[in-house]
Amino acid sequence: MAQVHILDTVARKATGNRMGPDELRGALRLMLRIRQFETRAKELFLGGVIKGTAHSSVGQEAIAAGACAALGPEDFLLTHHRGHGHTIAKGSDMKLMFAELMGRAPGYCAGLGGSMHIADFDRKILGANGIVGAGMGLGTGAALAEQLNGTGNIGITFFGDGAANEGIFHEAMNLSAIWKLPLIFFCENNQYGLTTATEAVTAGPSIAARGDSYGVPNERIDGNDVAAVFEAVERAALRARAGDGPTLIEALTYRWDDHSMRANLPAYRTDAEQDDWKGRDPLRRLRDHLVSSGALGEEEYDETVAAVKTEVEEAITWATEQAEPDMDLALSNVMAETRLTYAEPETGDRPTTYRQAINEAFALEMEADENVIILGEDVGETGGIFGLTPGLYDRFGAERVRDTPISEGVISTCGVGAAMSGKRVVVEAQLWDFVTLMMDAIVNQAAKARFMLGGKAKVPVVFRGPQGAGIRLAAQHCQSLEMLFANVPGLQVYAPASAYDAKGLMATAIAQDGPVVFLEHKLLYLGGEEPVPEARYHIEPGKGRVVRPGADCTVIATLAMVDRAVQAAERLRREGIEVEVIDPRTIKPLDTDLICESVRKTNRAVVVHEAPLFGGFGGEIAATIQEQAFDYLDAPVARVGAPEMPVPYNDRLERAYLPGAAQIIEAVKSVCYRS
Repeated sequence: MAQVHILDTVARKATGNRMGPDELRGALRLMLRIRQFETRAKELFLGGVIKGTAHSSVGQEAIAAGACAALGPEDFLLTHHRGHGHTIAKGSDMKLMFAELMGRAPGYCAGLGGSMHIADFDRKILGANGIVGAGMGLGTGAALAEQLNGTGNIGITFFGDGAANEGIFHEAMNLSAIWKLPLIFFCENNQYGLTTATEAVTAGPSIAARGDSYGVPNERIDGNDVAAVFEAVERAALRARAGDGPTLIEALTYRWDDHSMRANLPAYRTDAEQDDWKGRDPLRRLRDHLVSSGALGEEEYDETVAAVKTEVEEAITWATEQAEPDMDLALSNVMAETRLTYAEPETGDRPTTYRQAINEAFALEMEADENVIILGEDVGETGGIFGLTPGLYDRFGAERVRDTPISEGVISTCGVGAAMSGKRVVVEAQLWDFVTLMMDAIVNQAAKARFMLGGKAKVPVVFRGPQGAGIRLAAQHCQSLEMLFANVPGLQVYAPASAYDAKGLMATAIAQDGPVVFLEHKLLYLGGEEPVPEARYHIEPGKGRVVRPGADCTVIATLAMVDRAVQAAERLRREGIEVEVIDPRTIKPLDTDLICESVRKTNRAVVVHEAPLFGGFGGEIAATIQEQAFDYLDAPVARVGAPEMPVPYNDRLERAYLPGAAQIIEAVKSVCYRS
């Protein structure tokens, strides 16, 4: 008995809105454009004109053409590494696409993103993505922005069968269902993840059926039938526009080529399998239908093919004549320029705690800009486990102070997607250690979006939370992780040590047009009141402060270590050593001018941080001093940090783990009394 082909098991659903002859002819032309683009891109890659890699969507053209036909011009689209067809179907210019694939400056992303990161914000294409499944998380944020703005627009996020086994699939599906987001999840099941057959690594009856677990309507369709794709997406779009939430669509299809154009893999598909699928070519299938129904003549088809080939060749010729980007262009696209007025007020005499100061910053920024929203676990009515957001829920409502599931992956990527779509987002990590579950959103998405997308993206998102030891929460709840982020281009890292700085720097962080990692120390939550102005103000990042003046040694410290450095300085004063304590306030950008100016005066330096010494920011500061103030040093720069071990639970050991005034004093004396 002949084996039943998987497409033969898919039932068609009736719909009241079908593609007529004109729409089908348009879809055919679009599919021909995609096929020719991909065919020539592969030839250019093999010829060395396109370098790096690219991923062909030949065989999957019906999905792009059918799905995008159901979208409006203001509906957004997120795609993946195999996204050329989707962007062309949404209206992108093939000249600019070829330029990007060739790494040319006029390309969609200035030649900085390449095939896997093409975006066209004018057409609401928010980007292809090289991280498997990332578009689903980003899509929740973009959909949330549309929902909050009441635009009536919807979005679609394309992903492959492999991404359906990523955690972000489940987190995003759950969040979208809870919030009834206007988002279509579209899985292109092309039967293989790299070389592994989908059926070998995917449990359950189908990917579509997983939607049942979240109460999300779902269907499995023939992805090689452009009309079936259109009808399924049209049904999902109507649901989304009506406020009924997401839909999951699984489209069965097949990629004709290898995973990528640069793949040099042993054979993993049989000739019979490939011939069977190619016999179901979506392009030939549509052409034959139109010809047999009398809606298309052979001569007209040939003319269309010729016109498409001419169009593609003209696009290639134009792209090859364009210049490549230079280093100045590349560097200008790393960080967004934020125009703020920085005028630090006097501290005043209004007593305020560190926690209250941050809460005030939230309230003032939310009052000043209705686009500011807060996402996190328990940030709503309860105000969070450390009490950073009390009162905000009552004042600004559940739409802007949003409690989320315990799903760090989607909380963070949702924040990035919403920020790219016009919101200013504060994402809370309930404890900073949990930020390790947000690393893709912070490091691969937020930090790189502006650069990879050619400077077109603004990503105003703040990732904040309590770090550090001192309250007996043990190794997985007490880490100091600042250097994980300081080494990532595109991120700023703030570390306020006082209530005054916490309020002003949080206001600045929210107002930035790029991502900020905002560190708060748990011990500072327990501190007393300090004078803080009542009015709204912004502190300039990269501008440190002299906490205590001195002439004999410079001590640079951050967060909870600032107070310990001051304690050490007061004790050393009794011995005739005047220590100047400097708080950089922001680790990145770093106020190297202030630090080196102080060292040139004192001729000695000690750097203090809570994290272990190896790889800590003390090494970066020490190197900077060596480079810029070496001739002024009377002794090597000394560093104080935690021992090379996780934070212990035992209270006595935890106290011993944390650098204290005694260690700082010893380090200062070692540089002051060095013979």
